[in-house]
Amino acid sequence: MKIERRDRGWMKQLKTAFGVVLLLILISNIWTISKWNESRGVYDDICYLRQAHLFQRFGASGLDTNITRDDDRYMLRKLQDIHFPDPGDPARLPCHTFTAALNKVVLQYPPGTGFVLALFPAGFQVIPLYAAASVAIFAFALLALARAVTRSAVALAGVFGIVALYLMINPTKASYSVAPTMIVCALTGFLTARLFASAGAHRILLTAAVGLLIGLSVNFRLPNLFLSAGYAMFFLIAFLRARNMEAFWQGLAFGIALLIGMAPTLIANAINAGSPFSTTYGGVDVTPPELKAGVLLQYVLDGQFLLLLIAIAWVVALWRFEARFATRQIVAVVALNLVINLIFFMSHPVFTPYYTIPIAMLSLWTLLFATLDRWAPKLADDFGLPQKASA
Repeated sequence: MKIERRDRGWMKQLKTAFGVVLLLILISNIWTISKWNESRGVYDDICYLRQAHLFQRFGASGLDTNITRDDDRYMLRKLQDIHFPDPGDPARLPCHTFTAALNKVVLQYPPGTGFVLALFPAGFQVIPLYAAASVAIFAFALLALARAVTRSAVALAGVFGIVALYLMINPTKASYSVAPTMIVCALTGFLTARLFASAGAHRILLTAAVGLLIGLSVNFRLPNLFLSAGYAMFFLIAFLRARNMEAFWQGLAFGIALLIGMAPTLIANAINAGSPFSTTYGGVDVTPPELKAGVLLQYVLDGQFLLLLIAIAWVVALWRFEARFATRQIVAVVALNLVINLIFFMSHPVFTPYYTIPIAMLSLWTLLFATLDRWAPKLADDFGLPQKASA
């Protein structure tokens, strides 16, 4: 009994130590973020801020990104600030495309990132966005620490949280769309772990919640749609194998919730491209998939590759050593998601330091919470959900 109490006390001290380290990293992050400049000359930044400006000026009507609505010369001034050549020529505007069917020049990005930026006052939008995102990731790191019930689990959760917070500066700063995406990945990872530890109506509700979150993430970055691929494939295979109504309703709940979450992007596509399922993207983003040695090499030499390797190794380890049905289901979803996303991004003709970060972090957060649940004894669940998965 004395040894058990001493071990619990040691674990409490270890959790406290990691919590203090995470807090110090959060403070350091916010201090660094507070010095950022919104006018760093990146075309994507200007375009996301233009979408935010449209929402602040026109409300929901800001979904219409026709360049003719720039009658207050917001975009023109932003481009002049970075000495962009011919900023008044619509044909040369960065991250805009010409929609022949509607005869207008529109933003290529989905509206979610601009909407989140619009929640903050003009001129002070990026700093609070990244500060809020860092605080959210800090909260999920603390949640993981709280759920850890062994020394190994505490160490895993603590180190994971440190890395997750570091990533909120680099490479997350490379695109405004990644900051809100990171929050969705953390929450979706947690709910995915809970999903397969639940049964009945709770399972359907959690499936819908996961679908809704991934759908919402599509509004930040269109390629986030591929985050749903592993889930959709898993639910389809599960239905084809089981052929029962529970599997059918679970897949249907995921699909409907996904579409509901994507609704702002679908509406924006209808306004700007003429159809909900027409893209506003152009150029290299719509070229056919093609494997390029140069692109593959860039991924191998980038930090993203290490995160992906860790996720793959974690998947293999859990599949090899875990016999619980619920955990193996989680591993199957993550594995399918990784394979489909890697095929897409590795065959995309453009490399960026953040393209595979969402799938890497969704996979890693899911595996973390699944591993912590695996190590945990049978405790009352945070949300009153049953601990055992249905067969």
